[in-house]
Amino acid sequence: MDRKILSTAALLGVIAIVLGAFGAHGLKKIVEPESIATFETGVRYQMYNALFLLFVGVTPLVTQKAKKLIFTLVLIGVLFFSGSIYFLACNSLFSFDFKRIGIITPIGGLLLILGWGVLFLNLIKRKG
Repeated sequence: MDRKILSTAALLGVIAIVLGAFGAHGLKKIVEPESIATFETGVRYQMYNALFLLFVGVTPLVTQKAKKLIFTLVLIGVLFFSGSIYFLACNSLFSFDFKRIGIITPIGGLLLILGWGVLFLNLIKRKG
């Protein structure tokens, strides 16, 4: 499980860097500045959670059961939260109106919060 968490964390980090560069350079000419700022929020949260998964993957302080739950919550959370933010920020570039599926953004945020909460609970329940 640790290898899966670490490889996913690395992939999320790589994608965040690529999307960050795209947002900083490629989007400037085709979307409004507010949309770029929104896009950057998605990148920032994706990177935060990539780093979080790196920690979870290497720490012996978290049980394997908790690691699996954190991994699932964070992966789906990043896909929903950051993924929807990317599409919402670039909404003007598509014929589909991504505002219609905007409800998944707060659901993704909640999943990310729950992932961090599982870490917190696992740490405070730990003996020693």
